[in-house]
Amino acid sequence: MDASDRNMFRMLIRVLTERMFKHLRKWFVTRFFGHSRQRARLVSKDGRCNIEFGNVEAQSRFIFFVDIWTTVLDLKWRYKMTIFITAFLGSWFLFGLLWYAVAYIHKDLPEFRPSINHTPCVENINGLTSAFLFSLETQVTIGYGFRCVTEKCGTAIFLLIFQSILGVIINSFMCGAILAKISRSKKRAKTITFSKNAVISKRGGKLCLLIRVANLRKSLLIGSHIYGKLLKTTVTPEGETIILDQININFVVDAGNENLFFISPLTIYHVIDHNSPFFHMAAETLPQQDFELVVFLDGTVESTSATCQVRTSYVPEEVLWGYRFAPIVSKTKEGKYRVDFHNFSKTVEVETPHCAMCLYNEKDATARMKRGYDNPNFILSEVNETDDTKM
Repeated sequence: MDASDRNMFRMLIRVLTERMFKHLRKWFVTRFFGHSRQRARLVSKDGRCNIEFGNVEAQSRFIFFVDIWTTVLDLKWRYKMTIFITAFLGSWFLFGLLWYAVAYIHKDLPEFRPSINHTPCVENINGLTSAFLFSLETQVTIGYGFRCVTEKCGTAIFLLIFQSILGVIINSFMCGAILAKISRSKKRAKTITFSKNAVISKRGGKLCLLIRVANLRKSLLIGSHIYGKLLKTTVTPEGETIILDQININFVVDAGNENLFFISPLTIYHVIDHNSPFFHMAAETLPQQDFELVVFLDGTVESTSATCQVRTSYVPEEVLWGYRFAPIVSKTKEGKYRVDFHNFSKTVEVETPHCAMCLYNEKDATARMKRGYDNPNFILSEVNETDDTKM
């Protein structure tokens, strides 16, 4: 190997080493410091709200127990199942103690050595275990027939009626809560997905912010309505700082923003005009902005007629200026329409004005030029004026 080959080899090693260290540095910064630079979100990408309530008075907390049905429905499954099991086991054991007390007061237990002619309140209760089993059989209406209430004890009859009624109430409430939580439309909202990024590009000659949304089920959402809120910190003319100030963002499709035919993925867009809060933003200043765009989709589930809401959010880093979404719907040879979700969030770079104001200024200049008329036969000639009047 001569000197020139050795020099080229050394240069190649140096270039590869620099690239390797560059990628390692980038990975290290992203891995250990990337999360600290992430913007705070009010709404996560999957629709959960990042908010907590502090210094809530005890009286206000009691309101949650007044509306016990909604409180139980909002509980997580592990807490709900704990309440479910505790409610049944607790009621069985409590009434088991009452049945044991009835047998103890009436002296039906074997330790009292009742006579042969003695008629107990409940047949075949010999202790706390048999009392618990009778309570279980009574509340769930098993009815084995081995233990039963006799007509000689009014207390036992009253306790039997009371436990039967209370058991029906517990069954209705707990089974209804389980069924209602399973059938909540919140789970239907999981099958509605939004694109990972929002894009800004021209659409129909106008600068628009575009978002793609898809329904993963074949069942439709009836009466769908889509809208957005721009959350940012603003300062009023009086000097008041408003955190999470909400600005309405109107999203439309070509057929309007209500009663969407949501059978295939839709691209919704917001026109960036003079009334849009994005009008004074530019491609260079967008990453430095501090806002959060929250998008909502409301609709009625076709199969259950329950209303649901899907939401997601976008921060400035997730808004791509100068891009559009790749095509996603195609037609097969068999005549069917095929949706390729591989390209659902894929974007393609396109030529786009770097600000909305530039686009509208360009349109105004073009409109002013169209209002003028050129006469090609017009020739400007100089005329020498002479004074023909003589005194």
